[in-house]
Amino acid sequence: MGKGYFISIEGSDGSGKSTQIKLMKEYFASKGFEVVESREPGGTRIGEKVRNIILDNENVEMSPVTEALLYAASRAQHVTEVIRPCLKQGKVIICDRYIDSSIAYQGVGRGLGIDVVSKINSVAIQGIMPDLTVFFDIDPEVALNRKIEDGKADRLELEKLEFHKKVYKGYKQIASTNSRIKIIDASRSVMEIHKDVVNIIDEFLLKRSNGQSK
Repeated sequence: MGKGYFISIEGSDGSGKSTQIKLMKEYFASKGFEVVESREPGGTRIGEKVRNIILDNENVEMSPVTEALLYAASRAQHVTEVIRPCLKQGKVIICDRYIDSSIAYQGVGRGLGIDVVSKINSVAIQGIMPDLTVFFDIDPEVALNRKIEDGKADRLELEKLEFHKKVYKGYKQIASTNSRIKIIDASRSVMEIHKDVVNIIDEFLLKRSNGQSK
């Protein structure tokens, strides 16, 4: 079985990632791919337990370093148990968040630094990076209000707006220097956004079929 494809989805909480992931999964499946949907933190039994610790609203005293290490720990298990096996089996794995989230949230948002967070995650990712990353770009205040209004905000989502603005700035910084990351305006309707996603997927698959790495 040939190598599969690893697609990561990034964006602020409330950017509409979940809806687009579902549509993306359906689109890949319609083209004959076996698709696995996953998320970080989480994606495995152990990873979901780590996720609960990270996002628990009671854990307000958690230090930024602890937070970054817990994300990396969940990621290490996810890569070992889910991502690497899926790729070996020739599947498409679509993951809600990956290392770019840690760089944006802990590296920039928490101020740990991009280099520090990258080093923390270098062992966790085991050399596996996404083949394609789609970043859903939306004003952090708009996205945050969506999460707060639905009453499901977790520990990170309840951070002050200034933190989320820093995270957004981190995402934009990462995206501007990496051709792997495709930016989509997420302030529009679901189907307008999905149309752009389809175009990105088609271009990606065409390049891969022509033997181009990126």
